[in-house]
Amino acid sequence: MRILLAGASGFLGTRLGDRLSVDGHEVTRLVRRAPRDPRERQWDPAAGQLDPAAVAGSDAVINLAGAGVGDKRWNDDYRRLIRTSRVDSSSTLATTIAGLPAADRPRALLNSSAVGWYGNTGDRVVEEDAPAGEGFLADVCRVWEAATRPAEDAGVRVVRLRTGLPLDRDGGLLKPQLLPFKLGIAGRLGSGRQWLPWISMADWLDATVFLLTHDDIAGPVNVVGPHPVTNAEFTRELARQLHRPAIIPIPALALKVALGGFAHEALTSTRVHPAVLKRANYRYHHPTLPEALQAALHA
Repeated sequence: MRILLAGASGFLGTRLGDRLSVDGHEVTRLVRRAPRDPRERQWDPAAGQLDPAAVAGSDAVINLAGAGVGDKRWNDDYRRLIRTSRVDSSSTLATTIAGLPAADRPRALLNSSAVGWYGNTGDRVVEEDAPAGEGFLADVCRVWEAATRPAEDAGVRVVRLRTGLPLDRDGGLLKPQLLPFKLGIAGRLGSGRQWLPWISMADWLDATVFLLTHDDIAGPVNVVGPHPVTNAEFTRELARQLHRPAIIPIPALALKVALGGFAHEALTSTRVHPAVLKRANYRYHHPTLPEALQAALHA
């Protein structure tokens, strides 16, 4: 397939671009700087600028662009960047796709979203048909997903990837935790009762490719593992696999001092079930947390 990839230099985009290339797909990457390679095209999503010729003829577009939610301490400026970086990129791609002649449009747009859509669900299990919750990330997800509607209205299959927490030792949820755990100064966050919708990196990649090639799937898809765990359970299992203690809980107040506005999201409980993937008979490589952590830590 000919695939146009946005967010190709990020944590997930780098891995997905490599995987698609290995699978034999022709991947063109959207970049904000001047192109350095024949397989790069320049765009400016903040200004809504994208040459339609860069999109025309693609079989699919995958958009993973957006500022990392855990990369910096949240203040008003960074909150604004989290929102605009997602909405601008999604809107630019969707409107460009919709403006193409029907014969030139891609067949599919896979657009990143997040389980933050659901807000704090406590112990309640939620599937893709659950409404948006409350809170900053839920509000971001609502406008983020809405920005893809021009492509959907133009008849393009749109998949909204409500991604959980991919497990990889080089990024995401796992990387910042490894050193404290190895030093024996780690523990659960707050009460530890909040649910974590994790997924192994191998399954995130395979599930994305699965959704890319299954033309009968559209709309929101929870890209998470089949068995979410609480933060306390995650902490115990990570400590076990690292052969280190995890007996120093991090109080909620300390998180608020260290993380600012992001602390609320770090303590949010989101118990998400991958109903669409299960109905489509997606087969997980790592269906349990011990398997996923083993793969992440010892690959």
